[in-house]
Amino acid sequence: MSLIHPDRLHSYVRRVCAGMGSSEREATLVADQLVGANLSGHDSHGVGMVPAYVDGFVRKRLQVNQHVTPVVDSGALAVFDGNSGFGQVMGYETTEAAIERARTHGAAVVGLRNSFHIGRIGHWGEQCARAGLASIHFVNVAGHTPLVAPYAGADARFGTNPFCVALPGQGDRPAVLLDMATSKIAMGKARVALNKGVPVPDDTLLDGEGRVTTDPAGMFVHPRRGALIAMGEHKGSGLAIVCELLGAALLGGLVMSEDSMRRHTIINNMLMIAIDPEAITGRDALVAEAEAYLDYVRASAVREGFTEVLMPGEPEHRSRIERADGVEVDDTTLGELRAAAKVVGVPDAAEELD
Repeated sequence: MSLIHPDRLHSYVRRVCAGMGSSEREATLVADQLVGANLSGHDSHGVGMVPAYVDGFVRKRLQVNQHVTPVVDSGALAVFDGNSGFGQVMGYETTEAAIERARTHGAAVVGLRNSFHIGRIGHWGEQCARAGLASIHFVNVAGHTPLVAPYAGADARFGTNPFCVALPGQGDRPAVLLDMATSKIAMGKARVALNKGVPVPDDTLLDGEGRVTTDPAGMFVHPRRGALIAMGEHKGSGLAIVCELLGAALLGGLVMSEDSMRRHTIINNMLMIAIDPEAITGRDALVAEAEAYLDYVRASAVREGFTEVLMPGEPEHRSRIERADGVEVDDTTLGELRAAAKVVGVPDAAEELD
């Protein structure tokens, strides 16, 4: 394991994006989100994604320097196409549009379809919360082999299909940030476990025969690839299906199917509902009520085996403090990052990782 300062990771990502031809703005948005995910404790969505982005670029599945284009625009309802561009740009521009429309109309329903990987969904919830809005996000993952088995199923039928809710809080920090894959663990966490040579948690993964395993290699063996297990039994499986239908089918986006997986890419679609509290009771009233309620929940007696009751978003906040001076990156991931820099003709970018 190597401890690398976030600024150096940020520089590495910007330089690799520049090697792919990204503008400075695009490279910065990508680096902001990937390094932000590492700082938040979600290495699965951090700089370790760069090799997948480089692969997408080389195979012409990822298009650089794209912007969203409107497909539907009727005021409080809008749908944008991501043109297979960097999800960090597509997500940012879509969220900015949702914020603007919610401030004008009190609420907005905004969709993004056909975007390359949009990364950690909490990033977009935080963008809304900083603007004083509450938001709900339904996301699907398509374009490649399915990753998650439905409840009672032995093989994968949908992606990790994230769900997110954010409410504004004091300053730039959300009062609540619920950001979760609908699988028990994200696919990236299986990748991180594989690279570190450690098992995944119990009851999170099936092998290629549909048997429960803790060996992350099962997710990366072809053609008998394993499957992640949906969270919450039938409830998580049901929520994943809802994310597929609301986040993609409703928007005219790509859903998981035999045809879509042949694209061998990472396509995300997202339905976002943004609500301006100023149109109802006011942001200050919402923040005060939320903080009072969260304090009430925190005061619960602590169950045996635990040390405290945490609220959604608190682990990320603590991680940012703990990782401010350095993020641990395993040797396998470092090797993949160095190789990715070489592929796009900027091998010197790997110096940022030393």
